[in-house]
Amino acid sequence: MFGHEQFKPYQLSIQFLGISMALLEQLPKGNAHVHDQLKRAATSVSLNLAEGSGQMTNADKLRFYSIARGSAMECAAICDVISLVEPQLKVQAENGKLLLEEITRILTSVCCKK
Repeated sequence: MFGHEQFKPYQLSIQFLGISMALLEQLPKGNAHVHDQLKRAATSVSLNLAEGSGQMTNADKLRFYSIARGSAMECAAICDVISLVEPQLKVQAENGKLLLEEITRILTSVCCKK
């Protein structure tokens, strides 16, 4: 098992990626911009967490974790957009946001340690 697989934010990000892919499957045509943005941002969270965990210095780790945190916040905003544009997807989007909230809470704690 790789080290990033044991990192709670990474585990949550993979769960969110599953939710986001399900949302994307249900998003009606005409929302390509939202589709693309969520796909890239959701993937960015997981990939930056994995890459950060493989860094050798704390500064490098924190840089990738900070990027992942920003992408998680972007995903939360995209979930808000999806809820507004497609109200039938609101419950799924809100479930995704719960995971994102936990990810950002943990990463804020990690990135703000002194």
